[in-house]
Amino acid sequence: MLYPPPGRLIDIGTHRLHLHCDGEGAPSVIFDAALGASSLSWSLVQPTVARVTRACTYDRAGFGWSEGGPLPRTAGRIADELRELLTRAHVPPPYLLVGHSFGGLVMRLFASRHAQEIAGLLLIEPAVPEEWMTPTADQRALIIRGSRLCGYGVTAARLGVARAVSVLVRFGALAPARALVKFVSRGGLRREDEGILAPIWKLPPESRGILRQAWTQPKFFEALGCQIESICVSANEAARAPLQFANLPLIVMSSASADEKRLRADAALARLSAHGRHVLVADSGHWIPLDAPQAVIDAVVGMVREIRRVGATPSHP
Repeated sequence: MLYPPPGRLIDIGTHRLHLHCDGEGAPSVIFDAALGASSLSWSLVQPTVARVTRACTYDRAGFGWSEGGPLPRTAGRIADELRELLTRAHVPPPYLLVGHSFGGLVMRLFASRHAQEIAGLLLIEPAVPEEWMTPTADQRALIIRGSRLCGYGVTAARLGVARAVSVLVRFGALAPARALVKFVSRGGLRREDEGILAPIWKLPPESRGILRQAWTQPKFFEALGCQIESICVSANEAARAPLQFANLPLIVMSSASADEKRLRADAALARLSAHGRHVLVADSGHWIPLDAPQAVIDAVVGMVREIRRVGATPSHP
């Protein structure tokens, strides 16, 4: 492998997952990324948090350095796999869970299923399960389109086309790269679809080559496509899970430029806990961990210090 994993590959029984922990102390901060993202999304956050406490990022099955896993790739299955990963890697609770976007569904389920292990929850523009439980015609079209694009990605990766695109992008030949992708996708890829994967231009330079390497592997597109196809199942799992947030330290972060629907949903989620806060982040879009990493760092470190101050013993009905 051109880029070796920074962490360890842990066998969870069905496949191996990549886990990268740094730092010492409690609570253990566990990060989960957005729909098409990996542990690399926390590149600007994890090193600073690790100076304060144990900070762990991981790659969901099929992403980053992790192996592909059993299907379907629902948020519930992913939450269970994360719990098994932490157990087998001997990462002790209590946990401060941090989830961005789709990762917010995973962390909500994890917190619901293992409430006694959770010391706090930070959700960054989390996916709103109620919006995807019964998809509209437009949402169904988005799901079909995302799944189809991932199917093109699998084909491109198997044929070596994805590697060729990666090389062209690396050398700045964006027009030929787009032309090649357009050919493979039968013209189905629009300029705005490029953001379905991850905003590579927002990552630190040393991480971009690693991400390009991931995009040349069929396992990535297979996993992402299945997550997209299963989004309604994931939403129903999260919406029906009992929310045990009444006294849990909880922060929900939103971009200050988000639309009113997003802001209302995030504010309502924060109100589920007596210790909940809704934090607006200026000068940021949806990718807050990359647009405004210091805001995330400040929120995580503040929660760690508060959890330590009150005793770090999870206690919430």
